Amino acid sequence: MFTGIIQSVGEIAAIEAKGNDARIRVLTHKLDLADVQLGDSIAVNGVCLTVIELPGDGFWADVSGETLSVTTFKSLAVGTKANLEKAITPSTRLGGHLVSGHVDGIGKVIERFDDGRSVRFHIQTPDDMAKYIAEKGSVCVDGISLTVNAVKGAVFELNIVPHTLQETTMAQFKVATEVNLEVDIIARYLERLILGDKAADVKTSGISMDMLSEHGFIK
Repeated sequence: MFTGIIQSVGEIAAIEAKGNDARIRVLTHKLDLADVQLGDSIAVNGVCLTVIELPGDGFWADVSGETLSVTTFKSLAVGTKANLEKAITPSTRLGGHLVSGHVDGIGKVIERFDDGRSVRFHIQTPDDMAKYIAEKGSVCVDGISLTVNAVKGAVFELNIVPHTLQETTMAQFKVATEVNLEVDIIARYLERLILGDKAADVKTSGISMDMLSEHGFIK
């Protein structure tokens, strides 16, 4: 588990193709690796990876074919900057929100504009993810815990302060940049709970307006 508070901006130093999988080397720069051991988890742009080697200036990790297919890792290149966060411990400050490092989908920046010293972004989500994004709720964008300012359909707005721009890769975001998205874990489990016994039915596609009405959520 993670908090979405970025600890360092690292860099992809090497990518080795392994059939349908890949192995990557990440330079971690200011991230303290003194307490990191083989098998530990580090989030890279919001993707939970397992440390398999520690050469000293970073780490190596395996990336599965599944991860390559459902995240922005499919277009990863040597030199790409990446947001890094070590897994939380019982004594970690929960400064963001609980993040699993399991990406739900890929979003796209469709607008960027300055607002005082801040920068506002409009990000398009996949249609099937829109129901999980709520105004003033939390969302994880490339591993960064952020508050949703507003939602319109499948587009949500973010207001990013100078500190976040400086300490993450968001300063580099531009129109058409693709980002890894992870919705609030509570929303994900809430959907399954509302389905109740119907969750075991493979024909059930998810929550519908009729189902919400049946359970008294809407009138």
